[in-house]
Amino acid sequence: MAKIDPIIAVKDVEGSSAWYQRLFGWRSMHGGAEFDILVDEVGEVMLCLHQWGAHEHPTMQNPQLTPGNGLILYFRTPAMESIREMARQMGLSVEEEVHLNPNSTKLEFSLCDPDGYYLTITAYHEYKG
Repeated sequence: MAKIDPIIAVKDVEGSSAWYQRLFGWRSMHGGAEFDILVDEVGEVMLCLHQWGAHEHPTMQNPQLTPGNGLILYFRTPAMESIREMARQMGLSVEEEVHLNPNSTKLEFSLCDPDGYYLTITAYHEYKG
């Protein structure tokens, strides 16, 4: 079995970590100024945050590049409505309000994180192929 641990480069690991923890209800498993691992309520890795320029990773060297170009962080969750409410409480700007996606036939909304990464939060569903 393989798993993927998405890692995004951010300007402020601790600030981004706090933002994601508040929005999604996750917790930090690692912590620190250069790297953090965010996990859900059962300890599943959801997202890793990496300081721009730390550890000399070739794709994380230049913070002047537009973060997330060509990337959507797509979260399938049974808590979509409560996450939308938390986004409202946090005063976050929403790129797309809750709507029915005609492709997935699921409700979703989209916003950007503090570094400009585009997030789509959708009602939980299993993929059927």
